[in-house]
Amino acid sequence: MGELIVDADVMARARFGTSQLTETLAGLRLLLSAQVPPWHRPWHDAHAAALRERLDDDPVGAALLRAAFGRTWTADFLTVPPTAPDLPLDEELAHLESLDDDAVRADLEVATGPVPPELSGTGLARTAADLLRWTWESTIRDEWPRRRRVLRADVVARTARLSSEGWSGALDGIAPGVRWLANGRLQVNAHPYPPRDIRGRDLLFIAAHSRGGWVSWRLPDTYAVVYPVTGALASGPAPLPEPLVRLLGRARARVLTALGAPRSTSALVAGTGLPLGSVGGHLRVLLDAGLLERRRSGREVLYWRSDAGQALLDAAT
Repeated sequence: MGELIVDADVMARARFGTSQLTETLAGLRLLLSAQVPPWHRPWHDAHAAALRERLDDDPVGAALLRAAFGRTWTADFLTVPPTAPDLPLDEELAHLESLDDDAVRADLEVATGPVPPELSGTGLARTAADLLRWTWESTIRDEWPRRRRVLRADVVARTARLSSEGWSGALDGIAPGVRWLANGRLQVNAHPYPPRDIRGRDLLFIAAHSRGGWVSWRLPDTYAVVYPVTGALASGPAPLPEPLVRLLGRARARVLTALGAPRSTSALVAGTGLPLGSVGGHLRVLLDAGLLERRRSGREVLYWRSDAGQALLDAAT
């Protein structure tokens, strides 16, 4: 589908949220990709080899993933949205684990074509669920609290924009190909798929640390648009150079070191754990001192270290 046909009731009930399964699937897709954006590269490089080893020992799982991820389509059984935001992973996986092998193979055929012989056996849903659980437990679970803060900061920013600017403003720049159209139409991607009428249904917008977005559904009642969160993958805070802390103060030094790549204020709040007002004040001071650059991107302002800010950080380390 390239467009969703909606009405006022659908959009009044629509909500932003997070999903452990969506975050896990996004991570699995990143680990399997040869082309990874630079802000995802450190996390990818830390875990991709372990996934390759896992798949070397599981030829059925490896074949299943090759068949599940098509050029423009991901097998539907992997992308089913949650019944509500913020459910535990095991609850989200219950639907996948209930599917029989014929249903899984039917979805694979839609995604990439004829199913390979390795997938002619039984237990395909369990194989897929085990791969997703491994990805969650080995690469995401330990840092989920920080990831969730980044995701929720984006959700809060989108919700605030919805209150002040309506759906056109809330969806501005959310993902490539996604935009609010006139007359109850929501474009969800640039592909020439037929529109889908979802009037009377529920609609979720799910933030994820993903390379791109996708659309999913839990028939007959729930549809979801997954979109890439603003900001890099969450990771543990790096140690701060003590000379920089003595010069700027610990909070301001934390902000400066976090800005090696462009980030929004909401992403900084989530990544540093500092209050919004505090982050805004530190940004103004660092900007006035010539240590930061900034530019507007859509409805947000992005900040990053200037040459002077980088030189200061280099001198302190």
